[in-house]
Amino acid sequence: MSVNQRSASPAAPAPKGSGLKKIVAASMVGTVVEWYEFFLYATAATLVFGKYFFPATGNELDGIIQAFLTYAVGFIARPLGGIVFGQIGDKLGRKPTLQLTIIIIGVSTFLMGCLPGFADIGYLAPALLVLLRFIQGFALGGEWGGAVLLVAEHSPNKSRGFWSSWPQAAVPVGNLLATLVLYIMSNVLSSADFLGWGWRVAFWLSAVIVFVGYYIRTHVTEAPIFLEAKAQLEKEQAVSYGVFEVIRKYPKGILQAMGLRFAENIMYYLVVSFAIVYLKSVHKYDTSSLLLALLIAHVIHFLVIPQVGRLVDSWGRKPVYLVGVLTGAAWPFFAFPMFDTRNPVVIVLAVTIGLCLHAFMYAGQPAIMSELFPTRMRYAGVSLGSQVTSIFAGSLAPLLATQWLKDTGSWLPTAIYLVVACAITTVAVLSLKETKGIALEEVDRADAEREGLAVPATR
Repeated sequence: MSVNQRSASPAAPAPKGSGLKKIVAASMVGTVVEWYEFFLYATAATLVFGKYFFPATGNELDGIIQAFLTYAVGFIARPLGGIVFGQIGDKLGRKPTLQLTIIIIGVSTFLMGCLPGFADIGYLAPALLVLLRFIQGFALGGEWGGAVLLVAEHSPNKSRGFWSSWPQAAVPVGNLLATLVLYIMSNVLSSADFLGWGWRVAFWLSAVIVFVGYYIRTHVTEAPIFLEAKAQLEKEQAVSYGVFEVIRKYPKGILQAMGLRFAENIMYYLVVSFAIVYLKSVHKYDTSSLLLALLIAHVIHFLVIPQVGRLVDSWGRKPVYLVGVLTGAAWPFFAFPMFDTRNPVVIVLAVTIGLCLHAFMYAGQPAIMSELFPTRMRYAGVSLGSQVTSIFAGSLAPLLATQWLKDTGSWLPTAIYLVVACAITTVAVLSLKETKGIALEEVDRADAEREGLAVPATR
């Protein structure tokens, strides 16, 4: 039976009304916490860490490049976290895994705010920063898959794209909070105080947010489809799950998920990280003005993502994604000339357009990826496919773009880089089967028939 065939009988009902909204809220709050902390590091790496944790070389871009190298460490750790927590999440459940990841990220981020600088302890400072960054990235590698699947597995078949886009919308909220805190601190404090201690406050505040997020996640319930898959795993020893099983049985799905992430991940970090580097190093643009531009763009990004999620359900997964890929490839060719105007309104518009185009790729990812894998290995498949890509995409994008800017003084190599990435993602999108409206139970039945397992009963 093809996964594109629809079940003749109705799938299990998803929680209705406030029940589904509660699950969405719980997933979103945790994601806000995680991305507040993760994006806080990205922004601080651009504005603070290059000066505070590394020796001065006389070229401002050298410190930023070194800071981005520590930033990349978190991306390298994410696939490892995806493997470990994907295995745990498929066996024990989405809820306990998400509770664990939020604590790990909270502790590591708080400790970053306590680190002394290069002037105090020399090269031990960046070494400790790298260690904490690795731990932070490791936990985040298991966070995303669990958060989006918690919603996707509860969602009605016809509106999975919309509901599962809300955890994606939580990402700009987390980024917004991080940017807001840094913006306030940079305006209230002098430049010396902000670099000296002000940036630490944003990291320490993570402890408060983590407590809130952890509490809300204690009230999350597992989806019925997962509980049934877990019971089957416990009953039938022949049924396997997790990372090694998904690599063996669904390599194409992993490659497709990686391809979907490639251009989206690169574009996002060019818009929110490298744009700051470009404006600050080339045009000496004011830090507070940069943060204000990001604040506005993140608000609009948050509002746009769920609306694109609706389009994913009405137009289909593939058409919406292709809109994002093709328009995303064009973004740098008009955005950087807009940056060069140094006009605040034009700059805000360039960043905002970039994030809106990004939303056409980002909003549909949870629905698409959850429909690529059966429940018994869905957490592992989604986490592995999405997080491995970050090593070659988001981790390198701002680093490569900054190096090219230093070597050539031009944004053109970065624009060509994004075009190539979009071409790769386009191939991945075209290789997909359209799964709009499919029941996840149907994916499980197709998997069971393929592997000669007991076919799950139709409810």
